[in-house]
Amino acid sequence: MARGLPMRPGLFASATFRTEFRETDMADRLNRREFGLGAGATGALVMTGGLCRAQAQVPPLKLGVLAPRSGFEALIGQGCQRGFEVAVPLLRDMGYAIELMSADTESKPDVARVQAEKLIAEGAHMLCGAWDSGQTAAVAQVSEQHGVPLVINIAADPKITEQGYKFVFRNFPNAPMLMTGALSLLKDLFEVTGTTPQTAVLMAVNDTFGQAAQNAINVLLPKLGMPFRLVDTITYDPQAKDLSVEVAKAKAARADLHIGVTRLNDGILMVREMVKQRYEPMGIVSPGSPGFYERPLIKALGKYAEYCFSNNPWMDPNQALTKTIDAAFAKTFPDDPFDINVGFSFEAALIAADAYKRAGSTNAQALVEALRATDIANRVMIGGPIRFDEKGQNVGNRLASLQIRNGKPTVVLPPTNAEAKPVFPMPGWSQRM
Repeated sequence: MARGLPMRPGLFASATFRTEFRETDMADRLNRREFGLGAGATGALVMTGGLCRAQAQVPPLKLGVLAPRSGFEALIGQGCQRGFEVAVPLLRDMGYAIELMSADTESKPDVARVQAEKLIAEGAHMLCGAWDSGQTAAVAQVSEQHGVPLVINIAADPKITEQGYKFVFRNFPNAPMLMTGALSLLKDLFEVTGTTPQTAVLMAVNDTFGQAAQNAINVLLPKLGMPFRLVDTITYDPQAKDLSVEVAKAKAARADLHIGVTRLNDGILMVREMVKQRYEPMGIVSPGSPGFYERPLIKALGKYAEYCFSNNPWMDPNQALTKTIDAAFAKTFPDDPFDINVGFSFEAALIAADAYKRAGSTNAQALVEALRATDIANRVMIGGPIRFDEKGQNVGNRLASLQIRNGKPTVVLPPTNAEAKPVFPMPGWSQRM
C-alpha cells in the first residue's frame, strides 16, 4: 500500500473497485436538520406513493477512472486517484451526482486498454484518465470504439486530439502548448534576473510524452526567438536505473542551461548524478513536464532540489474553489501534496459531473453534446474558463514558473501570481544550506 492512501478494506484488492463512501468529514453527514428532512420525506413517500418515486434522486454518473497506481509511475498515479476521491463528496455538496469505478493501469498501455474495456463492460457511463500519454492514447481508442466519452485529466501528446475522435475531451495542455508556455516563461526569467544563457542541453525521456515534448522544443526554439542555442539532445528510458553516462554527456556539452523533460524517478536520478559529477549549469529547468514539483523528488533530493525550476500548469490560489479543495484535501490526505495531479483530476471529475447534470441523461451522445458545450469559469487551475474546441482540446490553460524554495514549489512567475522572486543563476551544489 502506497504511503498516504487510506487503508480501507478491499480498496486495492482488485484492479477495479467502487469508491466507498465513508463516515468521515469528507463523506455524507447526517445532521439533525437532514434527519428531520429525511423523516418528512419518508412520511411523504407513504402518503403519495408513486409521485414521490417519480421525484426520486437522480442516480449518480458512473465514472470510470484509470490511473497508474502501480508500476514505475505509481506515485503520480496515486496522486491522481486521490484527486478523484476527494472530488466525490465535494461535487456532491455542489449538487452533482457521481460514483467512481476505478482501475489500475499498472503504468502499461496494454493494461490501460484492458482496464478501460473492463470498466465499460461493468457499466461506466464515462471514462477519465490516464495521466501518461501512451496509456491515455490506448484508452482513447477504446473510448472511441465503444462510443463512451473520455475526459482526459493529464496527458500531453498532441496526437491524442488529432485523430478526429468524437468522444475524447482533454482539459490538460498538449505538448506544444506546454512547451510554448514554458519557453516563454524562460524568456521572462532571463529578463527579470538580467542573466541570459547562451547555450542549453536537453535531456529527455524517450516515451510518448518525451518525444512529443522534444519535437515541440525543436520547432519552437527558433519561432519564439529563444536567446540560447541547443548544443545537444540526450534521450533515455524513463525506467532507467542509472543516468551516469547521459549526465556525463550533458556535462561535456558545457552548456549554460540544463533542460530536463523528466518523469519522477528519473528526475531524482538525474540531479543526484549531476551532483556526483559536479555538473553545475546556471540552472535546471523542467519545461512542462512532471518531476521537479513532486514532493517525493523534493524529499529525496533535499537541498539539491532547491532552486530547480518547473514551468507548468498550476493551481490558481486566487480561486475560491482552489482554497476549498486544498482545505478538504489536507484534511483527508494530510501527508500528501496538493498539486496538479490532484487539481486536474478534480477538474476532470467536475467536467464529467457538470456534463451529466446538463445532459440529464447517461446517453453517450447526450453526454458528448453536453461536453462540447462545457463552459466552467469556477475552476482550480490557472487559466480561463474550461471550454473545448472542435478537436476536444481545452485551449484556455496557462502556466506558472515554479522554483523549489525552502522545500516547496513556489510560484516566481508571472509577477501577478508570484510568491517570491526567482533566483537565477542557482547557487552551486557546495553552497547549499
